[in-house]
Amino acid sequence: MRILTVGNMYPPHHQGGYEQDWAAGVSALRGAGHEVEVLVSDHRESGVADIDEPGVFRDLRWYWHEHDFPRRSLRECLAIERHNAAVLSERIRALAPDVVSWWPLGGMSIGLVEQVRRRGLAALGVVYDDWMVYGPRVDGWQRRRFGPVAPLVERFARVPTTVDVAGAARWLFASESVRSAARGSVPGLADTDLFAPGVDDLFLEPAAPRDWSWQLLAPGRLDPRKGLMTAVEALALLPHARLTVIGGGDDRHAGELRARAAELGAAERFEIQSPRPRPDLARAYAAADAVIFPVEWAEPFGLVPLEAMGVGRPVVATGRGGSSEFLSDEQNCLLFEPRNARALADALERLANDAALRERLRSAGFATAPAYARSRWNERVVAEHEALG
Repeated sequence: MRILTVGNMYPPHHQGGYEQDWAAGVSALRGAGHEVEVLVSDHRESGVADIDEPGVFRDLRWYWHEHDFPRRSLRECLAIERHNAAVLSERIRALAPDVVSWWPLGGMSIGLVEQVRRRGLAALGVVYDDWMVYGPRVDGWQRRRFGPVAPLVERFARVPTTVDVAGAARWLFASESVRSAARGSVPGLADTDLFAPGVDDLFLEPAAPRDWSWQLLAPGRLDPRKGLMTAVEALALLPHARLTVIGGGDDRHAGELRARAAELGAAERFEIQSPRPRPDLARAYAAADAVIFPVEWAEPFGLVPLEAMGVGRPVVATGRGGSSEFLSDEQNCLLFEPRNARALADALERLANDAALRERLRSAGFATAPAYARSRWNERVVAEHEALG
């Protein structure tokens, strides 16, 4: 079977689990004997080696630029749409795919989805964030909502002015939280199912228990919505603790976090480290006493708590969004209210002083994480594509 996969960012240029799962899906499909191509934007992350596997085409243009969606003129947007339409048409002509699958699409030309629908090609979408909600607002072409003149504009522009997202594919959502948000924005979504991200097997290898030494870890993208400011403020309330953040993203937010730590007198106990290969990240989990997941927004899913559980480290989290569907307070984690540094510090003090609690959370985490194993995810992604082929 021939499969064309499409999205906005693909490893090694990526910022999180969505893109990494896309790469894992491509690998699983190729491992099952299918011919798979990747069509993605020309975005490059700074400092990342530009090394690609065969079958990756970085030819699309993206509305996102330097962590923002800048305003563009109608002429610029039309040029982007026409370019992307031509690139997609060429890849379809060259590959003649049996199935097209959509991956991260936030800020990408949503008209591409409509082009595939109008061609009558079988399509599958894996939705790990709320791009169905915010996508039409940041797509410089679709956000203009041409209204009654849409058919006339489309005839002139030669690119779609309206998109039937609901009827364009079978859509698989990371969580009920993401699916519910999508249904609130996309009328008529019917062919849907849940498809949680996969936890790599190396995070399902338990590390040995450790005596508490106040080593705290918060992996994740540098983004104000991740709640890392709350973690820094909690650090100031815990004079014996050290906090390490591992992640890339917005350098401006990194500066804000460091400035806040300095203001609170905790700068020497706070560190931000660059993203690292997953085996190194697993070792970082093992070297921590507890893992903090302090997100403030409705995080679509949240692999960090599951990775921590699989390694055997207790989790302190807010339980927002998709993570609420597998986190259970006092059972496999401790939950606290977002933006409440005092509550986070109190939860960490409880862990420090209660070895039995740490062991109870550790055992329950071992029961939770394997249900999301990458091997199961691989089987599902292959089966979903083959069902359409």
